[in-house]
Amino acid sequence: MKTKLIRIDDINSPAARHAIDEAAALIKAGRLVAFPTETVYGLGANALDAAACLAIFAAKGRPADNPLIVHIADLSMLHTLAAPGDVALKLARAFMPGPLTLVLPKKPLVPDAVSAGLNTVAIRWPAHNVARALIQAAGCPVAAPSANISGRVSPTTAAHVYADMAGKVPLILDGGPAEIGLESTVVDACGDTPVILRPGRVSAEEMARIVGLPIRQAGGEAVERPASPGLKYRHYAPRGELLLAGDLKQILELRQRLAQKYGREPLIIACAETAALLPHGAQSLAIARQGDLPAYARNIFAALRQADAENFPAMVVETAPEVGLGAAIMNRLYKAAGEAGNNFIK
Repeated sequence: MKTKLIRIDDINSPAARHAIDEAAALIKAGRLVAFPTETVYGLGANALDAAACLAIFAAKGRPADNPLIVHIADLSMLHTLAAPGDVALKLARAFMPGPLTLVLPKKPLVPDAVSAGLNTVAIRWPAHNVARALIQAAGCPVAAPSANISGRVSPTTAAHVYADMAGKVPLILDGGPAEIGLESTVVDACGDTPVILRPGRVSAEEMARIVGLPIRQAGGEAVERPASPGLKYRHYAPRGELLLAGDLKQILELRQRLAQKYGREPLIIACAETAALLPHGAQSLAIARQGDLPAYARNIFAALRQADAENFPAMVVETAPEVGLGAAIMNRLYKAAGEAGNNFIK
């Protein structure tokens, strides 16, 4: 299969309208389309077409028990697909469109292929104008996990998608780099007390102010049947070994250890201030100024992909403080690093 990549610079231009219509026609025909959102790029199919959704799993190599997030274009679609309660509706009205996904009791219209056989469905209304235009033109909700090989680093540019999905999808819509760079906050809103299943840009504190209730964070216990992507399997992982370091001393210790292990310098991914203190010969990539968590989030996946593209056997990543957006960043890094990441000394 030949994969077409179409750049969209001006959503109101005739060329953009033609590209959106072409992508919508593919969705209506049961085909797959990769498209930008404000979080990461998604791999989309008609969420009401079970066969089309199964094609997503095949293209990604995704486990069948890992549910998909359904993307909508307005709140009427939310009510068509799910039965939100009062708390869920408060969250939806406050943070949608945007980087929030709600897990809700599903209606029979949602295929089991989307929900992995669960009685819930994960729903998001993206803020990106290309994503919204595509869903509106297709006239149906669009199921879309991240547009990458399952378990690997999430794509934040169309080039990342092409690297993983060329030959597997007919069309990639290029809307430029993702604004946020991390997947959405996922909240179980089935009951009266919301529970964060996956942290993201929308914080527990922000949601608590809206609903007037404390927002609980799900624990790290093993999950047999995940209600949300990102819970059961290793995710966001580069091909090289990834270790985490909390300060310059740890970075230098891990640099020496990995250089001896692989016979090559690891790539050090850090804030600009830390990178400036590294000794001559260190291979580094500065992704943000110190304390600039939005820039860190926006650039971290691209940095991990760059390490893979340059065939680094290992990398050391400077950690972020685990508050606010930093908690979402560290959630992704722990999963990317696996056991090595979970065991690092802060």
